[in-house]
Parts: sequence; structure tokens; C-alpha cells
Amino acid sequence: MDYLREIEGKRSHDPYFMNKMKSCVFVKGPVIVGAGPSGLAAAACLKEKGIPSLVLERSNCIASLWQLKTYDRLRLHLPKQFCELPLMSFPIDFPTYPTKQQFIKYLEHYAKTFDIRPVFNQSVVCANYDRNLGFWRVKTETRTTTTTTTTEYVSRWLIVATGENAEAVVPRIEGMEEFGGSIMHTSLYKSGEIFRGKKVLVVGCGNSGMEVCLDLCNHDASPSLVVRDTVHVLPREMLGKSTFGLSMWLLKWLPIRLVDRFLLIISRLLLGDTARLGLDRPEIGPLELKNLSGKTPVLDVGTLAKIKSGDIRVCPGIRALKYQKVEFENGQTENFDAIILATGYKSNVPSWLKEREMFSEKDGLPKRPFPNGWKGECGLYAVGFTKRGLLGASMDAKKIAQDIHTFWLKI
Repeated sequence: MDYLREIEGKRSHDPYFMNKMKSCVFVKGPVIVGAGPSGLAAAACLKEKGIPSLVLERSNCIASLWQLKTYDRLRLHLPKQFCELPLMSFPIDFPTYPTKQQFIKYLEHYAKTFDIRPVFNQSVVCANYDRNLGFWRVKTETRTTTTTTTTEYVSRWLIVATGENAEAVVPRIEGMEEFGGSIMHTSLYKSGEIFRGKKVLVVGCGNSGMEVCLDLCNHDASPSLVVRDTVHVLPREMLGKSTFGLSMWLLKWLPIRLVDRFLLIISRLLLGDTARLGLDRPEIGPLELKNLSGKTPVLDVGTLAKIKSGDIRVCPGIRALKYQKVEFENGQTENFDAIILATGYKSNVPSWLKEREMFSEKDGLPKRPFPNGWKGECGLYAVGFTKRGLLGASMDAKKIAQDIHTFWLKI
């Protein structure tokens, strides 16, 4: 290819290349950063069009968030047909809501089917576009106990697939050093077994916080749930169908606000008034709120029943921590053995991608809203940042592969 010869010619005259030649790797196709579901989907869609790619992963396995940082009882929150990656369905014998282990098995089979072989233990520390060469330079580090190996990958295209959940969000709470008991993020939580018989405070009322509370109950712990913001709680299924699937079907025929009104009416009939349980609903409907802010409604899998029975207590926000005590914003103080932070994740893109046009420095997400956030300038792409889960990632992966294929045919 012409551009291959061009870069080889520049290598011999560029002092930077001369100094780094032993650690510089030219990649024929796109470099994909991240071997989670989004990165695998992008690689598979490219492979299907005959385009090779190189996937870089900082961990030692694919889907590291799922394999290393999720709790044991986790299942897909949406039915499997909405969570399939492009070009391969889930096995027929998988349940409607596959378990964590089943989903990982699916991803491993997916990578094997499309011969996706990520380069593991590659932490990307810097990626920038070299306008003189017209290529992306992606610098990685591989650390051992004694050495650090630096490698630079050079490619015409860069696909950012690190996603919205790259780094755990750990809020700063006054008195954390004084608490004395265990404080962990849900990324480290596996099972409620180690908390059996203990009083545990869970901070965060999203899907993870709700499910961790339920898991703690099932292991004979005494959980309480901090609820600071309004939250939409919907039943996982309505009228014999998944709530998500029913919503998508209704949106084909009705405006979003009318669908939201329908969902809230059915939820009130099935779940009752959640405000009486300390779970006030936002003024904006669940689907409209999702579109505006990306905030996902909670799909109840049994936690509300435990709140109603008193097995899970709802608490206000935290003012400060003291030795094995929590002082709440209402002035009350209570003893707890442990605190679990279900406070979510964030993008880490601004820490390594030296680019200011496509991604926001504030939250590390594409500046352009869905469905236009997948493509940037100079061969830069994003997959898995739609706030629409695996379905959104699959849509972006297909668009990216098609866009690169158009250019690939001209080479």
C-alpha cells in the first residue's frame, strides 16, 4: 500500500522513529483500545469486511470489567436479544437474562469465532495524532515487578473502545480515614458471604446498589441503602414482556412522553408508590430522562419487596463518617460494620487521548450526542459511549467498520 511505503520512508528520516525503532510497531489496520464487548464488536465487524485490526487491553483477559470487577449474582439487565454483539447470537439454550458466567462464555466464544487476539497487559498512556505523518501514535506500557516496557503502535485509524465504565468513581466522604470498618467500591464486591451477620451501608441506588442490597439480604446481612437523588424504579417485566422490549415496541408508534406515562402507570399498579419507600421519582419520565442525561432506570429484581418488608432500610445522604458510625444529613447517627460504594464508573479517555475535539475533557464522553458520537476527525472513532448499552455499542461498531471499509477500498 502507498501509505505503508510512505511511513517507511519517513521512519528513516525521523529522529523520533530512529530513537524508538525497536519499540515501534506499525499496524496495518485500525488500533482498537479496549477488549471489552465494544472492542470485540468493532474488531469482528472489521474482520467481516476483510480489515485486520489490533486490539490493545490493559488487563490480562477480555471483558475485564465483567470478569474481574462484577459481583457473582450479576445477570444481564435486558433480555439477551438486546445484548447480542454483531454477527453472532446467544446460544438458544441460554436463559432470557444470561448470568455473568454465561455472558463471559459468550464473549470468549465470540473472540474465538472471529479470531480476535488482543495484546494483553498493554496500558495506553498516550495517544496522539501526528499531523506530519498522518498517523496515530499509541504509546503503551507493560509493567512487571522489575521492568517497564514501552511500545508505540502506529496506525491510520484509532478506535476508542474503553467505554463509559473504565474507572471506578469513589466519592470523597468526610471522615473516611476514621471509619475503621471496610469501605469498598462495588468493583471489588463479589458476594455478601463475607458480610454475613453484619450491618452494611450501600451508597448509591442504581441497579448495582439495589442488587448488592438484595444479595446482602440473601446472605443474612443487614443492609441499608443511601438514596440521595430521585430514581425511577420499573418492574423488569410488564404484561408478560420485558419492560425494555415493550418500551422499544411502543416507541415505534407513540411519542416518548406517552410511552413514559404508560410505563409509570403500569409501574404504579405493579410496584405501588415508591415515594412512600423513600424512592422519589424524577419529574421527567424514565425514557426521556435516559435520552437527556443517560441516567438508566432501575429494573427491579426483588429489592423493592425487601424494602417493603423492612429487610432493607432507606437512608438519606451521608454528612460524615466517624469510627464505625455514619452521620446522615438529617442529623441521625448509626453504627455500621462496612460501607459499599455503588457509585458507578467513568470514562478515562482524557487521561491518555491527546485530542480536544471529539471527546469532552469533563466527562470523557463524545461531545456529539447519539447517534452522531461515533466518528471524529483524522481516523478517530468511538464505540461503546452511547449510554445505550450493548445495543448502542453494536450499532456504532457496524458504522465504524463500514466507514473504514470505504477508505480501505481506495488504498
